[in-house]
Amino acid sequence: MSLRTAGAGAPLSAADIAHNFAELHPALTDSEAVAESARCLYCYDAPCTIACPTHIDVPSFIKKIANDNLKGAARVILDANPLGHSCARACPVEVLCEGSCVMNQSERRPVAIGRLQRHATDAVLAKGWKLFAPGASTGKKVAVVGAGPAGLACAQELRRAGHAVVMFDSRKQPGGLNTFGIAQYKLRPDTALAEAKTILDLGVELRTGVTVGTDLSFAQLERDFDAVFLGVGLGATQSLGIAGEGHAGVVDALSFIEQLKTRPYGTFTPPTRVLVIGGGNTAVDAATQAKRLGAASVAFVYRRSEDEAPAYDFEIALARASGCEFHWLTAPVEVVADGGRVTGLTCVKMALGAPDASGRRGVSAVAGSEHVLPCDLVIKALGQTKRVELLRGVSGVQLDGAGRVVIDEVGRTGNAKVFAGGDCVNGGKEIVNAAADGKRAAAAISTFLRGH
Repeated sequence: MSLRTAGAGAPLSAADIAHNFAELHPALTDSEAVAESARCLYCYDAPCTIACPTHIDVPSFIKKIANDNLKGAARVILDANPLGHSCARACPVEVLCEGSCVMNQSERRPVAIGRLQRHATDAVLAKGWKLFAPGASTGKKVAVVGAGPAGLACAQELRRAGHAVVMFDSRKQPGGLNTFGIAQYKLRPDTALAEAKTILDLGVELRTGVTVGTDLSFAQLERDFDAVFLGVGLGATQSLGIAGEGHAGVVDALSFIEQLKTRPYGTFTPPTRVLVIGGGNTAVDAATQAKRLGAASVAFVYRRSEDEAPAYDFEIALARASGCEFHWLTAPVEVVADGGRVTGLTCVKMALGAPDASGRRGVSAVAGSEHVLPCDLVIKALGQTKRVELLRGVSGVQLDGAGRVVIDEVGRTGNAKVFAGGDCVNGGKEIVNAAADGKRAAAAISTFLRGH
């Protein structure tokens, strides 16, 4: 898709912005879905199913689409992955199910598993199908802390098992990063909220605007509930630690993305020149959206080379196709401001060294290489901090050296009543990983509540 641009200094119209933010992978028509499903070989030992962290039976749901059984297809998907709606849009299928498809070898094009999954799950939302029901009451009550993907997946499975569930979230709406932090052209808030509603409609009580650890103590949850699931995600964006970072012209990527997702098109116009510090997938989301809003120039600043960048290759390719530029082996030193406005970013060139203990190559500054990159806005995309202080307030819960919650193979922490999953455990992965964690923990919680 070619992006629409405006003249120098002129903002894009709301219609142009809407065009630029069109969905990256649009919905299939009925006939397209049938034709695409016919390409599947229905492998017995399907590598696509193995590659999916929630192990959706991909051949089974595609076969049902081919037979015009969308409800059955959706049931297969959402039984395995309660977040199947959002994963169909925002999952990195290129490196998971589609990346493992055997059709890559014969036809050099995988079956469009993600778009077929969307075709089935969209029908659930459009037709209001109720695929699951709460189980017979067990008389047990579970607190789920965090209404993001891990918490929602856990809540669905707990209700299907018959347990009462009360979910707590500090925001006013559920969905976590699905609702507020994923690029608009991948996943829209209305889809994330509709997906959450299908889970809440199973009888999950949602208490929003409640910050556990502040408004409500973990000790209270342990006292009032039979079990607790921690799906709190990660914290604030990491600090740059450079002079001028506190300037109003420096924002974090997730806040930037949230503004785009919570305001009407045409009410948010970026400055002309944008620099994004970071080389991960969130950095790509922020940069490509700045271009879609009409920024004249958007460039990445990353202290290592492209080979070391944590973003997927297809995300880097998307950024290039969107017109973004890259300053590899470049590190920020100071934010430059003049008259109350950000005007540039002082940087130094970096040189790669030997690999460190983690296997990544170290970097060091090149003497005399300071230079200023002009910009009007700096977006920080350095990853999120761990919620160490919050989690240390949970009795018996241990953290590893990286600040992640330590769990056993089923999701139980060092506290027998407390289970955990999602980003607070894995340090920040995909929606599908959080869903897998939440579902696994729900099964372990049910076992625990039965006294085993």
